[in-house]
Amino acid sequence: MLLSLAFLFLLGLALGQLCVRLHLPALVGYIAAGILLGPDVLGALQPDFLALSAELRRLALIVILLRAGLALDLGALKQVGRPAVLLCFVPACFEMVGCIVLAPPLLGLTRLEAALLGAVIAAVSPAVVVPRMLSLIDRGLGTSHSIPQMILAGSSVDDVFVLVMFSAFCSMLSGGGFSPLTLARVPVSIALGCAAGLVIGVLFVAFFRRMLLRVTAKLLVLLALCFLLMTLEDMSPIPFSGMLAVMVLGITILRRDAELAQAFSAKLGSIWVAAELILFALVGAAVDLAYVRMAGLAAIALVLGALVFRMAGVGVSVTGTALTPRERLFSMFAYSPKATVQAAIGGVPLAMGFACGHTVLTAAVLSILLTAPLGAFLIDHFAEKLLSKP
Repeated sequence: MLLSLAFLFLLGLALGQLCVRLHLPALVGYIAAGILLGPDVLGALQPDFLALSAELRRLALIVILLRAGLALDLGALKQVGRPAVLLCFVPACFEMVGCIVLAPPLLGLTRLEAALLGAVIAAVSPAVVVPRMLSLIDRGLGTSHSIPQMILAGSSVDDVFVLVMFSAFCSMLSGGGFSPLTLARVPVSIALGCAAGLVIGVLFVAFFRRMLLRVTAKLLVLLALCFLLMTLEDMSPIPFSGMLAVMVLGITILRRDAELAQAFSAKLGSIWVAAELILFALVGAAVDLAYVRMAGLAAIALVLGALVFRMAGVGVSVTGTALTPRERLFSMFAYSPKATVQAAIGGVPLAMGFACGHTVLTAAVLSILLTAPLGAFLIDHFAEKLLSKP
């Protein structure tokens, strides 16, 4: 495993820097390193290491969600209001509708199978979006209309909504049918996640105000609490969003002790350098090139066509706001990248034995390969051109 990590860091950093010199996001190089080192090309990563990839990706996801919470100013977010709420579910619904329309003629799926595919590829990637929105906040770009804060909040709930819909469609395909109670899981999951993050955040700040510990020790305790919240999501018999709980925990610390939150953000920024590389390299290593070659142009057309539907959903969400046309266009770009959720659930339909399993996995892989680099490039390249400083 040490050898696998050595290969991953050396090749990932080298290809990442090459992409930066070519004016591409570094994550493109990280994904390419994972593909090259993965089982389909060089096979240089040990099976034991690859077996841990899902947990390592989850660790990286916790880091970025906590960073997002520690930087998310609720006061600025309140100025946005309605669009932030609509971005939580409207773009994902548009993309699922796009898949229901496009997948049957392009890939020969039934409407229900197309809906399941839409739920897999509809989730926006916090791994791509969150670091870039934090960078925009630091640089003051788009903050006059709270665009980075709006996208940060919307993208976190977007994933919760999509994962619940994915579970519902899996149940329907398995013969379990559809129940209104399934939709009720969405608000319950969001409410319980927010409540847990708020309570733990308040207790954390109150306790550590009385404790003389180094910031690093406090951060270790905070990360341990985040691990427990994410684990609770798997173990809880009732709907519970661990991702939202982690983010609200960070927001609560920022609201009650801004100095401590700033110290945590600085430490997490250093950790993210390694976490980002591991996350996207392991996403690349999970890519099955045989399925990508088998899918051909039809699956590519589906992914890009569904992305157009998603951008239309973002446009509808920000209609009637004070955002300029340039800022609305940037919001559409910022909501396009996919990676982490697709890597996590893309293979589930195949493992469950669904007839559409191979097709869904292929579309998930292609959505990562196409939209993660494209979305990151659009955000990085057009941020200064489309957004202004206050």
